[in-house]
Amino acid sequence: MELKDKIIVVTGAAGGIGRAMAIRYAAEGAKKVVCADLNLAGAQETADMIDGIAVEVNVAREEDIKALIDRTEAEVGPIDLFCSNAGIFVVGGAEVPDDDWQRIWDINVMAHVWAARHLVPLMKARGGGYLLNTASAAGLLNQVGSAPYGVTKHAAVGLAEWLALTHGDDGIKVSVLCPQAVRTDMTRGNEDGVASINGMLEPDAVADACVETIRAETFLVLPHKEVETYMKNKTDNYDRWIGGMRKLNRKFPRFNEA
Repeated sequence: MELKDKIIVVTGAAGGIGRAMAIRYAAEGAKKVVCADLNLAGAQETADMIDGIAVEVNVAREEDIKALIDRTEAEVGPIDLFCSNAGIFVVGGAEVPDDDWQRIWDINVMAHVWAARHLVPLMKARGGGYLLNTASAAGLLNQVGSAPYGVTKHAAVGLAEWLALTHGDDGIKVSVLCPQAVRTDMTRGNEDGVASINGMLEPDAVADACVETIRAETFLVLPHKEVETYMKNKTDNYDRWIGGMRKLNRKFPRFNEA
């Protein structure tokens, strides 16, 4: 899909990958980019850079996502591309309190579900559309030091797969973004962490990879090309792969000391 003259929504657009996406889409000639975030001031800053529209949205609330979709469709026009990008990180394992598990589940998984629930029928009725869901390399591999992050990102990838295989015949394209470390607020202070093992990318590079993937209409967005090799290693010999991940767990103990 070419992005020129398209109406695009980006959640988590106040900074990081979301802001970079919005700027890049505008540079591609998007008709309008709706910049959604819980941080309305940050979303407005992004919108001001590209003559976009800022909307305050809490993606942990289904009603907010529905209102975002309804408002865009009514006031801007049919959504061509919806980028469900907002996400959070929680440190720890099974001991993480239920409230924290629920919060990361709502933001990292259910936000994608709710977007699809309310947008797929509209896209289907008009013959197609595009969903880009931000997951992580952790959704294809796993995350040393964070069970909630690894689990929710796996679920996000699984949902994107299901949407692609279920609605491809309806003209709906799906891509899932799975980077390793990106220089954002989420990674600040942990620049040398395990996710940076293949280097930390700037958000602009990730946005470029998204545009390339959307143009090619392929499923996986892999800004870190090494991730594909790690996936192949995992499926080739699961036990050996787990052994390698255990080595990483010992090498990067910061998140495992609690």
